[in-house]
Amino acid sequence: MIGMPTPRAGKNDESSSRVRIQRVLADAGVASRRACESLVEEGAVTVNGRVIQKLPCFVDPESDRIFCNGRRIEKPRRHHYIMLFKPRGFVCTSNDPEGRKRALDLVDHPSGVRLFSVGRLDIDSSGLLLLTDDGDLANRLTHPSFEVHKGYDVTVRGRLEEEAVEKLRRGLYLSDRRREGEATRTAESGVTVLRRDRDRTRLYVELREGRNRQIRRLMDRIGHPVKKLRRVRLGPLKLKGLAVGDWRELTPAELGLLRRASQRVERREKAVARASKRKAKKAATKKTTGKKSTTEKTISSKTSGTGDKSAARKTSGRKSTTLGADRRRTTRSGDARSGTTRSGGSRSGGSRSSGSRTGGTRATSSRKPSAGKGAARKTSSKTGSARGTGRKSGSGGRGSASARGRGGR
Repeated sequence: MIGMPTPRAGKNDESSSRVRIQRVLADAGVASRRACESLVEEGAVTVNGRVIQKLPCFVDPESDRIFCNGRRIEKPRRHHYIMLFKPRGFVCTSNDPEGRKRALDLVDHPSGVRLFSVGRLDIDSSGLLLLTDDGDLANRLTHPSFEVHKGYDVTVRGRLEEEAVEKLRRGLYLSDRRREGEATRTAESGVTVLRRDRDRTRLYVELREGRNRQIRRLMDRIGHPVKKLRRVRLGPLKLKGLAVGDWRELTPAELGLLRRASQRVERREKAVARASKRKAKKAATKKTTGKKSTTEKTISSKTSGTGDKSAARKTSGRKSTTLGADRRRTTRSGDARSGTTRSGGSRSGGSRSSGSRTGGTRATSSRKPSAGKGAARKTSSKTGSARGTGRKSGSGGRGSASARGRGGR
């Protein structure tokens, strides 16, 4: 039925190769799985001429004819990755005009797919040779910019001293056919002495570039020709589990390691870019924060300065007010004391000249002892009047004078 979900096949069913249609579309590069689900529900996908509009739907990508928006979805292509223990006497080329034995002839793959070698080993060398039909991965594994190193077990003639080993590590000048015979220095290599005898030296050499017959030319340059050369490593892959001339498929774990090794440079560049971006963002944030803190400090200093000034003004005002009040209090108390003294003198004079008036004066002063200036002035006026009375009566005047004289004595 059109649009009805196809039942899932059992484990022992012949149609167990059926998979979800959105997965087939995603593997073909149409879109993501979620987007492919939307395409199916919109009716943009047909299987064997029938429109599919409901999920789940299972198809066989090998036998079913699948179209999406009028475009044929091709069968998924599965790449093959073969590890071969290449023996000596075989060439790595796909087409040899001289008719020599090819390494490809050692692999009789059941799929019949066309394979090619990743890198090359010369006819006199043996070891690990990777065969595949994945051109993108082959380019990543061979190009020097991706830094997938290759390791070799090398035996040379003669005793190789440490000085010569150091020259190999630093690199030597070799003619470069890509630059019309111009000599260029080789990249630094990892060289480890495994065994040193009188007539031979065994080394482990790790190359970071792949020039034609590079190791043999380097050894000839320092005067120690190669007796035996075998590639034992390609990135994370090691030559193991194979006899000379045998081959096997790479395991999923080995293939994963190989892919990660080929993407190491890209990951490093991305990490550097992310670190630079974080650093720039941090610097910008720090700069912005510094500006904010400076502004806040300026505002706070201005506010605190204004507040200090106003507080100082208030304090000085309070102090001046207090000092003024103290001065007024001191003046008033001084005036009161002087008025009291004057009243006392008046009372003494008055008592001797006229007892009744003096007594009246005493009563007044005793009732209002702190009358202040007004009371003192009143008392003084009364005393003056008493003095005048004493002068009018002759004896009274002399008596009061004598009394003042005695008081002075």
